[in-house]
Amino acid sequence: MTVVAASRAANGALVAAIGLAHARLGGVVAALTDAQVAQPSRLPGWSRGHVLAHLTELAAAVTRQIEAARAGELVEVYEGGRPARDAAIEAGAGASAEGHQRSLRRATAGIGVLLTSLVPADWDLPVRYRDGVVRTIVRAWWREVEIHTVDLDLGADSDAWSELFCDQTVEFLAPRAPAGTTLVLEASDGWARELGDGARRVLRGERTDLVAWLAGREPVHPVRADDGGALPALDPWP
Repeated sequence: MTVVAASRAANGALVAAIGLAHARLGGVVAALTDAQVAQPSRLPGWSRGHVLAHLTELAAAVTRQIEAARAGELVEVYEGGRPARDAAIEAGAGASAEGHQRSLRRATAGIGVLLTSLVPADWDLPVRYRDGVVRTIVRAWWREVEIHTVDLDLGADSDAWSELFCDQTVEFLAPRAPAGTTLVLEASDGWARELGDGARRVLRGERTDLVAWLAGREPVHPVRADDGGALPALDPWP
């Protein structure tokens, strides 16, 4: 397979995976009630409404980044910056269940159409987000949808994450390895990754549990350190 063909295949696999993530999110919120919207999510200080409003606002930001890139422009991720983003989440969090469902359907459908319209050259266009390219922010959107679907605490959990998702998420979160430490993640299915540089600490568990822990989420099953000690404190998200 040529480099170009491999890139097209990888982009296609990413778009297909995001479609599945959208469907999973939609299924999770399909029976959402107004009472559930106001209840706490798994994110400290955020209700489910906050998580849903965040996803809607992020979808608009992702769309803005990609559309600007295709027009040859660089724009801030959120119009008005972080303060405007935070205010929009607070304002939107209290919407009704029906309002959140409608906003998410619009947002995910819009991104789905946008992603399928990308031509190969579009994927490498520069964006302001992390000074990356379109592919960078598309992967970020996938990461946010998958992780926040779990954060909603409505029955979906990290044990449904695919190997492709785990690989890309570990790659992104590798900087969380504490300074002076090499984290060796070893799963029972043979999946393994090494992060950081320094004294080796081997952590074992299911692949999805290791990635959930690295993402700061509660694993479905325990993650254990070979030396019997406590799991290391991770550095902040990159």
